[in-house]
Amino acid sequence: MTIKLDAAIKIILLDIEGTTTPIDFVIQVLFPYARTHLKNYLAKHWDTAEVQADLIKLQAENITDAQPLEITQPDSVMRYLAWLMEQDRKSTPLKSLQGKVWEAGYRGGALKSQIFADVPLAFTRWQQQQKRICIFSSGSTLAQKLLFEFTEFGDLSSFISGWFDTNIGAKKEAESYPRIAAGLNCAAHEILFISDVTAELQAARSAGMQTILSVRPGNQSQPDAASYAQVQSFAEIIDPHS
Repeated sequence: MTIKLDAAIKIILLDIEGTTTPIDFVIQVLFPYARTHLKNYLAKHWDTAEVQADLIKLQAENITDAQPLEITQPDSVMRYLAWLMEQDRKSTPLKSLQGKVWEAGYRGGALKSQIFADVPLAFTRWQQQQKRICIFSSGSTLAQKLLFEFTEFGDLSSFISGWFDTNIGAKKEAESYPRIAAGLNCAAHEILFISDVTAELQAARSAGMQTILSVRPGNQSQPDAASYAQVQSFAEIIDPHS
């Protein structure tokens, strides 16, 4: 199936996991790497301003959790971070700390991002069509930039002109998407959001954005999927003038 890109679209806003990148890479490579190396990273960087800022945010987040946290105690912090990861919590300070761990892994050569093969070709095509490419992911903006910088296809980060994480709001909350549009100085209907999660697409749609459901290998089936245009590859999104 092919979908013609609406000529009104100026910005293509992309999810990462299950959209540009296999879910298995995130679950089987990135998350285990963070779990394995987070304790040593904290031990080495505990007193840095960046880590302390994340810990203060963790403490504020912990107020409503049953899992206790004492941010002056590394063991307590690690227990809480492990608990958050087990819950798959989209915690902004957790994501920030994970991004810092992954940065060391990417820059040290231990990590290399997996990207679907059609993605670099689509980036080139959309750039030629003068479309801006932006990212909205639960991972920190640092983690996003690293993922696209250190790919099997080389550095793709230069194609991307905007990065958004949960500091702008949750991906399933409609309020996040007008904020993104405002940040991009663009009307919502001029933005196409592509994600593998229909709840996120519904939030974007309610804000006036156009949407496409990404149906990649390994993605989970989604409720109400038939209500959305679907693609299995970005190659199926074609030039409106073709």
